[in-house]
This record gives sequence, C-alpha cells and structure tokens, in this order.
Amino acid sequence: MTSATAEWLTPSSRTELIENLVSGVDRYNPSNVGILEDYLYHQIRSEEYDCLANIAILKLYQFNPDLYNADVVVNILLKALTAEPFPDFNLCISLLDDRPVNLNPDEPDPLPVLLPILTNLYNLLHQCRFTAFWTFYHSDELESLRENYIVECVGFEDAIREVAARAVKATFTRIGLDRLGAYVDLSGPELDAWVEKQEWTFDSSNGTVSIPPNPDNQIESVVIQENVKLAQLQKVITHAAQAK
Repeated sequence: MTSATAEWLTPSSRTELIENLVSGVDRYNPSNVGILEDYLYHQIRSEEYDCLANIAILKLYQFNPDLYNADVVVNILLKALTAEPFPDFNLCISLLDDRPVNLNPDEPDPLPVLLPILTNLYNLLHQCRFTAFWTFYHSDELESLRENYIVECVGFEDAIREVAARAVKATFTRIGLDRLGAYVDLSGPELDAWVEKQEWTFDSSNGTVSIPPNPDNQIESVVIQENVKLAQLQKVITHAAQAK
C-alpha cells in the first residue's frame, strides 16, 4: 500500500473518536451525524481532509433524509475536488442520487444550482485543463460559490494548485514558467516562491522550470523476455495445422 493510499484510508489527523465512528457500526447511527459534521468543519478550517469520514455523513443522509444539510454537502464536494486524481468526488456524487425534495421555499436548496458548477470544476481538473479551470473559477457564474462557501474553506486554492503540481510532476521534466503560472494561477514573485516551495529549479536563461526525475516523468525502455518451451511450440503448430 502506497503512503498516499494509506493516508487516504486513515489520515494522520483523524482522532480516535472519528476512527471509531468511521470504522465501526456507529457510522450508521444518526445521532453521530453532528460529530461528523463538526469534524468536516474542522477540516475546512484546518486544511485537513478525511474522505471516508465525509462519505459517512452522506451515507447517514441517505438513510435519514431528515438529517440532510445542503451546505454540508457542498462543503464535502469542495473538499473532494482537492483530492484529484483520487475518485473522491465521484464517490460523493454517487451518494446524492436520492436526496430529499426541499419543501421549504424560505430556505431553497442550493445544490441543484451548484452541483453542475462543481461537476464542471471537477471535469476540468480531471482532464488537467487547469487554465480553463481558473478562468471558470474566477467567472461571475461562480461568485455565489466563492463568496458563500470557498471563502470559508481555508487553503482551497493552494490545494487546487497541488492538484496541478501532481499532474505536472507526473508529466514534465521541464515546463515553461509562463505555462506553469497559467496552470496554478500565479505570476511574478508569488509564482517564484511557489516554484521554490515545490523544490523545482527555474532557469532564467531560457525561462523554464525543471522538475526532478521521478518514476512517472521518466521514459524507460522495458525488455520483456518470454521463454517458450519446445513442447508448447509443438502444441501451437499442431493446433494451427488442424485449423486449416
């Protein structure tokens, strides 16, 4: 199991109480939804993330429609966006098919409006269309999402930049500084500081950033050797002759 997968399954920031709720039968106890929701808001304020705990909330909403809280769902989906390329967003979406119909006109459910927007953001990230992501992110269409939800999600933009960084590290050995800046929505001294934080190297003579070698961005030839015994070859020849 890779360290990234292990951290996804059991984040180091998860407390013993939350571990017991997520791993045991208590995750189906509706009286625990408040504890899990408080933990979600702790994640939002502290830049931590626990997918399985958040999925436990959505499962409780499925089994107990009266507990449904649209604002909680939006925040769960925002945190799931930052986990790309893990399938967290789709896992969460799969639990939203049977959400209850809102019958209170004084408190409209924001999810029908925001879900297509969040899905579009996810698709742009999943397709590594980072420049298009930031253009859409800063558009007027997302003003409500930014001002009502993202503003409360500490480090959201930096987390999205880490999504872009993972894709760049897996794809490039060198990349133009301007192109990289478009991917992470940074420029000037802010971009220089971000590149330094990633421990990448900027060459001012040609304007490129060098990414250290890693198993994903190195092209290596693979030699596959197969040993075919004579008896096996005879069977192949015999079958071929019989097929004529």
